[in-house]
Amino acid sequence: MERKLLLSLIRNGGGLLEDVASRVNMSIDQARRAVEWLRSKEMIKIEEKVHHKIEILGEGKRAIEQGLPERRLIEILKRLNGEAKLDELSKAFGSTPQEFSAAFGYARSKGWISTSSIEGKVIVKLLKSDQSALEESLLKEISEKGLFFEELSEEDKKVVNGLIKRPNYLMKKPFKIVNISLTELGRKTAEAIKEVKEIDYLTPDLIISGKWKQHRLRSLDVEAVAPTIYPGKKHPVQHFIDEVREAFISLGFEEILGPIIQPAFWNFDALFVPQDHPARDMQDTFYVSKVKEPSIASSRLIEKVSRTHTNGWNTGSKGWGYDWVLDEAKRLVLRTHTTAVTVKYLADHKVSEAKVFSVDKVFRNEKLDPKHLAELHQIEGIMVGKRVTLRDLMGILSEFYKILGLKKVKFWPTYFPYTEPSLQSIVHVEGFGWMELCGMGIFRPEVTLPLGVKNPVLAWGGGLERIIMARLRIDDIRELYENNLGWLRKVPLCL
Repeated sequence: MERKLLLSLIRNGGGLLEDVASRVNMSIDQARRAVEWLRSKEMIKIEEKVHHKIEILGEGKRAIEQGLPERRLIEILKRLNGEAKLDELSKAFGSTPQEFSAAFGYARSKGWISTSSIEGKVIVKLLKSDQSALEESLLKEISEKGLFFEELSEEDKKVVNGLIKRPNYLMKKPFKIVNISLTELGRKTAEAIKEVKEIDYLTPDLIISGKWKQHRLRSLDVEAVAPTIYPGKKHPVQHFIDEVREAFISLGFEEILGPIIQPAFWNFDALFVPQDHPARDMQDTFYVSKVKEPSIASSRLIEKVSRTHTNGWNTGSKGWGYDWVLDEAKRLVLRTHTTAVTVKYLADHKVSEAKVFSVDKVFRNEKLDPKHLAELHQIEGIMVGKRVTLRDLMGILSEFYKILGLKKVKFWPTYFPYTEPSLQSIVHVEGFGWMELCGMGIFRPEVTLPLGVKNPVLAWGGGLERIIMARLRIDDIRELYENNLGWLRKVPLCL
């Protein structure tokens, strides 16, 4: 582009940037880049001037179609034989009082009309039957050609300035005019340049045919400043979800999915959460009002879960010792954890061995603040096997964290309603410190035996957004979903 521009300037001389770009068949952006490169090499000089393009506004366009208000007033006065009472003229003008007042004032200031008073009535008389139409003709020319103020004659400038003073007629919009020309160094360089056919890259055809020998490869400035590109990419949350999925799949797990609206039976009862547990209260759970699930499970399974809550059934437990209510289990909720999907999977398949996971949305009736959302993602996994132990669970979770780049892991005892024993995992995130992630444990017999699953079930689950916050070094979880385009562009793909 620099070569083409120099050769054009030596042949055709300088001029406006737009004209030069047209002569060398470049876009205006290409020409600007070439000009900047050549100016940095002191081969061209640039003169910049600010000109003002005249733009026609609403009333100016109306004046082109209908004429200026004072001219319309004169035409009406002609039809009234050149003389009329002021109130009659206003009525015949047929517009707003403000426009009539303006038209009357402009016509009188131009000496087109005069006024007198007879018997207390104002009489308007036409003085000139031929009025100059300079304003209308100039407005029409501006509309058709798009004139610059600096290009007008002195007389036309006065007319334009007068129309600019009128509300909503004309405005002057500043435009930067760029004029380029060769410097002495640029002239010498252009004279020394021979028009050599250059190519940007080698193609197989050029190499096979040997035609590449007839061309010169264009040199590239690898240190040149390149424009910033913002290509389309995944949202950082979705990017991490995909990473978690790949981690589970690499460990031999299969993904399961389920509906976000669940009966309380699967969300709570099947997990041995008592019906008077605080977690089931409206303060923690979103309930679907006035709707219940008519068929939540088989009558046999419902009976087993009911008896487990009441007296422990055949699980070796004493249960919770209360009267279990079927209608409460039929209430629909926005699932508070993906374990509702997991426990239904166990009931439907009655597996003796399995490795499944889910990464999906859950809902909590939380007050939104920098650490809490009402809608978030949960990572969950289970492993079923005859001889699986808590040590296996610690090993699987440690390996899972390692794939995500979290190599330092600790575990400590804790309590969860539907696992025993239960552990809490703590990981070290570089630059952030230690943080709690997934809770884990072995499903209690009160959960698995009513479902028909006799082998131990290792289970774990935790929030996904917490890991992303630590990775991205953000303090407010709401930033992940504010769709701040500037922030999204800056988030690196590789963390």
